Amino acid sequence: MHLPTQALSLAVLLALPAAVRAVFKDEVDHIDYHHELLGVPQRETTFFHRPRPQEKASLLYTLSDLGVLGAVNPGNGGVVWRQLLSPNITGGDGGGHLRAGEDETWLASALGSAVHAWDAISGRNVWTLDFAGAVKDLEIMEMTEGDRKDVLALHEEDGTTVARRIHGVEGRVVWEFRGVTNDVPLQVSTNVEKVFVVTLHGSLLSYNLKVLVLDTLTGKKLDEIILGTKGEVQKPEDVQFVGANSAAPVVAWTDNTLTKLNLNVLGSKSRQEFHLVADAVGVEVHAPHTVRSAPHFLVHTRTKKGSKADVYHVDLKSSAIAKAYDLPLLEGDSAFSTSSSAANVYFTRVTADEVIVTSSVSHGILGRWSLKTGEHKINAVHGVSEVVKKSEDSYAVRSAIATDEDKWVQVVNGDVSWARDEGLSGAVAATWAEIPESEGLAKTLEAEAHTDPWSAFVHRVRRHIDELQYLPAWLQTIPTRLVASIIGSETLGASDALARDSFGFNKIVVLATKRGALYGLDAGNHGRILWSKSARETPGGRPWNVKAIHADDVNGVVTVRGADGEFIIVKSDTGKTVEVIPAGLFPPVESSVVVDSEAGPWLLPINEGGKIPEMQSSFAPKQIVVTRTSDGGIRGVKFLPQGEKVVEVPTWFFNPHAGQKIIATASRSKHDPIASIGRVLGDRTVKYKYLNPNTLVVAAIDKQASALTVYLLDTVSGQILTSSTYEGVDPTKDITCAMAENWFVCSFFGEYKLREAQSQYLKGYQVVVADLYESDNANDRGPLQDAANFSSVEPVDLPTGPYLPSVVSKTYILSGPITALAVTKTRQGITSRQLLAYMPDSHAIIGIPRLALEPRRPVGRDPTPAELEEGLSRYVPAIELNPQMQITHRREVLGVREIITAPALLESTSLVFAYGIDVFGTRVAPSLAFDVLGKGFNKLALIGTVAALVLGVGVLRPMVRKKQIDARWKA
Repeated sequence: MHLPTQALSLAVLLALPAAVRAVFKDEVDHIDYHHELLGVPQRETTFFHRPRPQEKASLLYTLSDLGVLGAVNPGNGGVVWRQLLSPNITGGDGGGHLRAGEDETWLASALGSAVHAWDAISGRNVWTLDFAGAVKDLEIMEMTEGDRKDVLALHEEDGTTVARRIHGVEGRVVWEFRGVTNDVPLQVSTNVEKVFVVTLHGSLLSYNLKVLVLDTLTGKKLDEIILGTKGEVQKPEDVQFVGANSAAPVVAWTDNTLTKLNLNVLGSKSRQEFHLVADAVGVEVHAPHTVRSAPHFLVHTRTKKGSKADVYHVDLKSSAIAKAYDLPLLEGDSAFSTSSSAANVYFTRVTADEVIVTSSVSHGILGRWSLKTGEHKINAVHGVSEVVKKSEDSYAVRSAIATDEDKWVQVVNGDVSWARDEGLSGAVAATWAEIPESEGLAKTLEAEAHTDPWSAFVHRVRRHIDELQYLPAWLQTIPTRLVASIIGSETLGASDALARDSFGFNKIVVLATKRGALYGLDAGNHGRILWSKSARETPGGRPWNVKAIHADDVNGVVTVRGADGEFIIVKSDTGKTVEVIPAGLFPPVESSVVVDSEAGPWLLPINEGGKIPEMQSSFAPKQIVVTRTSDGGIRGVKFLPQGEKVVEVPTWFFNPHAGQKIIATASRSKHDPIASIGRVLGDRTVKYKYLNPNTLVVAAIDKQASALTVYLLDTVSGQILTSSTYEGVDPTKDITCAMAENWFVCSFFGEYKLREAQSQYLKGYQVVVADLYESDNANDRGPLQDAANFSSVEPVDLPTGPYLPSVVSKTYILSGPITALAVTKTRQGITSRQLLAYMPDSHAIIGIPRLALEPRRPVGRDPTPAELEEGLSRYVPAIELNPQMQITHRREVLGVREIITAPALLESTSLVFAYGIDVFGTRVAPSLAFDVLGKGFNKLALIGTVAALVLGVGVLRPMVRKKQIDARWKA
């Protein structure tokens, strides 16, 4: 029976998602892993809050330094919900504001110019307002003329201080105040009667404080108060605190030398001065944020050796501030936090050894617990606490602490209940590394290689005899492995031992973050953290601008190079530092590239303007190096050794057309094996692939003309092999490219014209794919024919000029944006490729089959039977990003910056790792797992069948033998 051509074409398209279905339900958490991260919590935007006032259960809320707003379950540390507020996913420097009204079911946040309200339980957006200027502060107005609570937002718009009151339920502006001055807005606050706007008045390094008093109902200015003298405040950081939502909010600021603290109760015109402890290096003020709480606050002073605190009380009638008591100076770091219950205010102190709770009324200790953290001590940076009074003299406390190692730890009565490795977030570079062989084995093999054959043979026999001591332990694991193999479970379960496996799944991923930390992850054991190095142990500035990271699997080390000339070399399996060079000793680095030399592969730094530093002749790159130039172009450089030195010789230059700027480049991976040099067509002819390893895709944008031009360059000669221009491209959206084998893709947001209506244009996300062949015709290898070698700098034949590929391309419209393009890799390149991409709107990673992006699909007609044999279907310009293609299953992976892939020992499988805010890893099989038995294979039934056959043969054999003997006797 023959199906109609159109029906068969449709069947091929419908079968694509099933053929490349990324993750089955039973594979989730088995072949993949996900570190669901928020970022490091900030002190001012982290707190406990009850989302349901009628219940006692609280959630832990934070707006992290990466602009991620989220809620965490204090019971287990799991994420309840998350929202990404910052578009700059890994370059954020913190900031933002997060507030919650007492007994309210919603939160208010602000970041950039937008103000949001969120449902505290589900995390759904209630309302959003976007304004012209940046938000400087945000507060909740607890007392209003109605039964609701409103939001106060302070903006800076072109030098104007703008305060707005926003309806908490409806999200509309109730009133707006504009102060047309050159003051620097700092914070907004309120008490029961008035609204206060605190600004810096004066000029740089010569400020004093100005307090604008506004009416709560209309926003009109009632008064203006000047605090202090000129020069008393030099920068905004000198203002340590502006209290809010309390009966007597205060403003606190220090002098430049941190010797005295100035305090003022907002609304009053007097200030009080208190001396700070000697050698102070930092001051923090902690106060309750509820109207019902007692007007008490704590001043935490950090010194060079330790920390101390002073507690102050405010007299509501006279607005006088008096010191009530102090907490002693203790060596080491301490984190103080405030919690309140009705009018009671509690202060919690977390040190490296203990947790202490005191009341704001007196210095008597209400509770004291030893901090049980095991061998690894916690150095607390800041934290939040929740104190519960269990009986008249019994208290309980839980504290969520941010440590100096960027961990978020909860301590309940001195016991660590959970810990989150938030330092993994904000990753800027990562690489795969093989698990090194043991040093003893490596040295032994090297010794055997440098001796005569007989000695090497004797040495190896002795070594194998010595290894027999491990045989009993290995034999003991056979029953467990056999049973686990039959029932389809993990062979030996999760193990902390780092060892290679027979499938090549166990690898190391080394990760560098913007905060200056390095991590080693075990990709074969659900992304378990093997080791970490804090920012104190790595060079470079903060944020750390990493230019390249490279793993040397031969020596088992990883090199990380930064933008300020710094680099660090660590062992890939332990993180032990091999060599480190701090910033400033070498010139700034613009980029870095892995090159081959006589000394082995290494990271060559490229300085600003494309300049290459001097090097020894043994480190001279063997290939041509492509660098950027100071005028926005690209050049090729080769290196000629001359004695002990190396001479740099430019070979070619490429500059895009006037007005164009290079924004993206892509090249073939170092591991890009070719399984077939040609593509067999349906009529049994062959189109030969253009497999030039020295190619580079360059995308250049012309912002004035909104046009994108994609060039394909030969990196040896600089020759433009092909180019194409796309009009109506939005330069403000992501433009990314990827290349593999004989094809490349680029994605962008642009304009396209409808064939049905020539005058109608639409805008959408597009992906352009181009295949490169040696000739337009099948069975034709072009001018080179079967030549084993060719030269990119010399023409094939003088009349014909350089050898150019035949290009076949198509453009597809996508249902959503994709970024961070990558291509799967396998060991021998036999398996079909998948284009991996991040979907920022869906927070998912998708695997688009190469067949769906085939540029040879017939246009305007159904495929012929021969084309159907190739798997070609009719060209349909729109590609629906089917959820079945998502390799992340139902997970939300936030802020993916890059996707890296690596081959496994199984040809069917490619390893995938994505990093950014979250960390995600998995295994994909684009052509299905054809070289390994799946979990659905019934091994028990197979063994039962074989056993039944053996048993049947054993039973029938004597019967048949007896029958044969009887037949012979009768004969």
